[in-house]
Amino acid sequence: MVMDIRTHYLGLELAHPVVASASPLTADLEGILRVADAGASAIVMASVFEEDIRAQELAEAALWETGENSHPEAAGYFPVMPHASPLDGRLAVLRSASERAGVPIIASLNGCTPAGWLRFAKDMEQAGASAIELNFWHIPTNPDETGAQVEERCIQILRDVRAQVKVPVSVKLSPFFSSLGNMVKRLSENGADGIVLFNSFYEPGLRSLTDSAEVDFIPSSAYELRLPLMWAALLSEHCQADLAISGGVHSGTDVAKCLLAGGDIAMVTSVLLQQGPSYISTLLEELREWMSVQKLVSVKEFKGRMAVRGTATQAEDFLRTQYRHILSAHFTDIAG
Repeated sequence: MVMDIRTHYLGLELAHPVVASASPLTADLEGILRVADAGASAIVMASVFEEDIRAQELAEAALWETGENSHPEAAGYFPVMPHASPLDGRLAVLRSASERAGVPIIASLNGCTPAGWLRFAKDMEQAGASAIELNFWHIPTNPDETGAQVEERCIQILRDVRAQVKVPVSVKLSPFFSSLGNMVKRLSENGADGIVLFNSFYEPGLRSLTDSAEVDFIPSSAYELRLPLMWAALLSEHCQADLAISGGVHSGTDVAKCLLAGGDIAMVTSVLLQQGPSYISTLLEELREWMSVQKLVSVKEFKGRMAVRGTATQAEDFLRTQYRHILSAHFTDIAG
């Protein structure tokens, strides 16, 4: 049976819904081409962190300045050479990947200042990015800052970037907003072409014996998929922006769940780090097997089938009922 598993995301037609999200696998040209050869329909390049670029620029500027006046009489004999920015290397990778990968390359930007968001976004567009993903990773540490102020800062960053670039822009969000549905709605109204549910927060732990921070990385589990699935189902019928589901996609059945909930694509990271890029073919094979069992021949036939279509009150009642059922079933099993 011939199956049509094409989908659309950020105005791009993709061969299928499995997209490789930002990770060490997509940090350099060799890795990106390897992931593309493995079959990813699109690739999010490893994030550019503004702090890293700034630190490298300051370090290199200090090296240039060291000893520059040691032989002032020689300065007039040599032309002034422009200093290359550490960002240039990342942009060169992006440029080559956009030309050679054969699939859309989405640039990921994790900024920390208004100037950084704008500068890097424009540079990424000029380097050939098919789209730009704004990764809003921020912990509000000021107790005097209100939730409304946090939200408005994110909205303003999006507006400013949107005014600077013409390529599609998506926003990778945290689930920790007080009213996530309203935040997604406002982002969509202010120019977000896509919303990624969700970014991962890797909090440092504490080493009890050394009083130092514990820095480690734990891959996602399939259980973590439930949170973005719930929000995709709640938002997909009310959001103009495309939806990408990220976090906990480990099988072809998980990919199907993302589409059932109303997502446009499923982003994968941990499973590729654990199994290697070639696992993309396994995910697609499992997706086709699932569709075959369900007697489905295209993604369009079932995308959004499990999206919430009732009123907000009905959705809230449903979720509360399911919450109670999960807890009661668990305690019943323990008591039994």
